[in-house]
This record gives sequence, structure tokens and C-alpha cells, in this order.
Amino acid sequence: MTGRLSNALIASLLFIGAMLASLLAGAKLLPPSSLLDLLLGDDGEAALILWQLRLPRLALGLVVGAALGAAGATIQAATRNPLGDPGLLGINAGASLAVIIGSGLFALGPTANAWLASGGASLAALAVHAVAGAPRGPSAPIKLTLAGVAVTAFCLGVGQAIALADPERFDVVRNWRVGALSGDGLALLPAIAPPLLAGAMLAAVLAPRLNLLALGEDRAAALGLSVGWTQAGCLLAVVLLAGAAVAAAGPIAFVGLAAPHMARRFGGADQRIVLPSAALIGAVLVTAADTLGRVVAPPAELPVGIVTALIGAPVLVALARAQRSEA
Repeated sequence: MTGRLSNALIASLLFIGAMLASLLAGAKLLPPSSLLDLLLGDDGEAALILWQLRLPRLALGLVVGAALGAAGATIQAATRNPLGDPGLLGINAGASLAVIIGSGLFALGPTANAWLASGGASLAALAVHAVAGAPRGPSAPIKLTLAGVAVTAFCLGVGQAIALADPERFDVVRNWRVGALSGDGLALLPAIAPPLLAGAMLAAVLAPRLNLLALGEDRAAALGLSVGWTQAGCLLAVVLLAGAAVAAAGPIAFVGLAAPHMARRFGGADQRIVLPSAALIGAVLVTAADTLGRVVAPPAELPVGIVTALIGAPVLVALARAQRSEA
């Protein structure tokens, strides 16, 4: 119990620290002593930066990170694949391609794109399972990951070809395609809220069943769990969560991979704890990566998707090596 309280305290401090850093750091550094005054009604330039740029961006980063963290935890538990991640398994790329088509070819708005992204994510997930051939055994995670890489490459290639065909029309999604948080986060949040909330509630309902699934499919079925329906429900939750996140901020990689692993180290294997913990950690990771991208080379910015890719690549290598040593 003491260990869990300590971990909860550490997570809370990291969460608060990430939010404060996101509000204060950037091309213009805001002094911490003035933050309360700025929040309560100062009308100067600093208050304008805080209210119109950083607060909306922080809100969007927290929601997107939480969605990716919860999606990663759900897909890892449902497939029993420690390398499971919406970015690695092609889900983010499928959602991204759908949004490129919706925004560029048909000029759809954020709400339509949120649902379209979920549809694209669903098709990509089905394609990955078709390519992998529903593998079982110790090599299953690697086969699924390789299939995900193939589907991701295909979706990204098609999206790039479509965008290059008419650069002026697709310039609006140029930064978004590498994963970026924008200052109009408060306008995007209502658009992605329906699929996001639906996916979050479905994942929360399925969390106790995922504890049974962790025992193995045969044992879970013997205990009365409908394995197929549970996995299908988890897939639906993942595509809704990841689709909403991609529609709002683009394909941000590796957050869904790292957050569940960190959550299990903090809180154990109970999915009822892992799921919200992964969401919290995902929110911290995206917010921290966005802040780092703003301060690493001012006044220029690195999009959050590039920062998470640079940080996440070593994590993927370490996890893959661990899997190979266990096989």
C-alpha cells in the first residue's frame, strides 16, 4: 500500500510539473511568480500568450496523450503483445490517411474527421491482422509488429503521394502529418469528444475482462469469458481512442508503447489500475515532449511527433531485445 501511495505521489508531481512547464516555457519564458496573475486577469502580452496559445495547447496535449496511453494499454492487454502500440500496429497511420483524404480531398471539418479517422484506424487494424495471419506463440508480437510496419509504410506512402499531388491544397495538414499540437486545442476538443469518450468508457468496462484474458485465452474461456467478443470490443475502443487523437494532433508515435509499460511498473498488472495510470502517463509524456520541442531550438519548434519518435526509438529497441531474450 505504501509503495502505491508513493508511486501515486510521484505521478501526481510529474503531472503537475509537466503542466506548469508547458504553461511557462516557450519562445517567451513566463516567470513562475506571475502565473497566478496571468490566470486571474492580466491583459498584457504574456496573458494573451497564456490564454490563447499555451492553455489550449496544454489541454489538447493532455487529452491526446491520455487517449494514446489508454489505447496502448488496451491493445497490449488484449493481444498480450508488449510491443503493442497504435503507432507500431498501423492504427495511427490508417487514421492519418483517412484524415488526409477527408481534409484535403473533401474539406471535411474536425468532427467528421474524428469519426473518419476511427474508420481508417479500423481498416488498418484489420489489414494488420490479415497480413500477420492471426499468429500465436512466442513469435506473435514480432509478426504483428512487422505487419504493422508494413501497413504503416503503405498508408504513409499513399498519404504522401496524395499530398504531393496538390501541395497547396494539402498545406493545411503539413505540420499535422508529423504529429503536432496547435493553439486551437479548445476548438478541437468538442469535435473529438464523442469518439474519445465512447472509446474511454468501452475500455474502462472491458478492463476487468482483460485481467482474465491475461491468464491465457484457453483459461479465460474456461472461466466463462467470451474471448473473441472481448478482443473485438478492445479493438473498437482502441480505434476510437487512437482515431480521435490522430484527428486532433496527427500520428504521434511511441506514447502508446511506453505509457503502459511505465504504468505497470508503477501500479502492477491489474488493468483497472493500468488503464488510468497509462492515460495519466501518456498525458505527461505528450505534454513534456511538446514543451521540450518548444525550448530545444528557439524560436523554432520541433513538432511533438518528432520529439516522441526520437525518444521512443531507443525504448522500442530495448523492448524488442527483451522480447528476443525471452523467446
